[in-house]
Amino acid sequence: MSGAGRGSLDAAVAALRTARHVYLTGIGSSWHAGLNVSALFQLGAQPVYLVDAAELVQFAAIPAESVIIVISRSGRSVEIVQLLAKARESGATVIGITNAADEALAREAQIAIVVPVAMDHAISVNTYTTLALAAGILAASAGRTARNGCPTDSLSGAFAAAGRAIPGWQAQIENSDWLAPHSTTYFLARGSSLGSAYEARLMWEEGVKSPATAMGTGSFRHGPQEIVGKDVRFGMWIDGAKMREQDLAVARDLRDLGARVMLIGQRLPEDAGDLVFQLPEIPSEWQFLIDIIPAQLVAERLARLSGVDPDTFRLCPFVVEDESGLLPKQLSKEKP
Repeated sequence: MSGAGRGSLDAAVAALRTARHVYLTGIGSSWHAGLNVSALFQLGAQPVYLVDAAELVQFAAIPAESVIIVISRSGRSVEIVQLLAKARESGATVIGITNAADEALAREAQIAIVVPVAMDHAISVNTYTTLALAAGILAASAGRTARNGCPTDSLSGAFAAAGRAIPGWQAQIENSDWLAPHSTTYFLARGSSLGSAYEARLMWEEGVKSPATAMGTGSFRHGPQEIVGKDVRFGMWIDGAKMREQDLAVARDLRDLGARVMLIGQRLPEDAGDLVFQLPEIPSEWQFLIDIIPAQLVAERLARLSGVDPDTFRLCPFVVEDESGLLPKQLSKEKP
């Protein structure tokens, strides 16, 4: 906002405001960061096409005078490299948001916003939040309504308060029976927290090595609630401003049906869930920047309870650089 990256931010905002079409894309955790910030773009009356990078590469024709916002921590995943080539051929402008200054995305994007934090060992934690924040600043700066701009003082205060809250959250987790290895887990959210629900699902799959699913809370009410039963686990994010009473009613009904509910949000009734994380005050559309932290802490603890290492991959490489199969090539060749 006020340092070396300001020039890139200003150039990106100028490109967005003159673009005929704007795409927002990423894959994996970066895609979830895009889910979060797409709400900021929409609230600012700056529409974007939110398209998974693999789908954008294979199943879309990019029109002229488009801008593509590409989020990627490594900047060299196979789909990102292919998308850069496709963007060149179509004449689109690429805004790259990445943690890697020396990789393909930062080198080849017409506008590069680089957040040079150290890479996480395996699962995206620091990189996830920094990319989401950078993309959120871009969304807020490019907006066309009174919501324009990034509330830096409010966010800085919320970050500090969230840091102070972590020991208390860890104590809650230690004493909670919401955590149950090998349970069925659903994550539900709305608006700018929807990416947090999907990121939590990925942490369960990557870190806990346990299946999970995520969806919008509204979508869950249109059929999937038939799976509710005794001891099914739900993680729900409650927005700071919208649909609060309706979603608290969903949580109450889930518990009445025998499910166990974890709630994450601001100003929540302490008895509204089996495990309730109170977030510090933060503008509701920016809540995603801190509401992922309790889920990260729960995932780490549940992995330990399940007897698995949450920060080591059995199958997935740190960066996916080819599109064929799942197993490393040397293992695939050994199979009968």
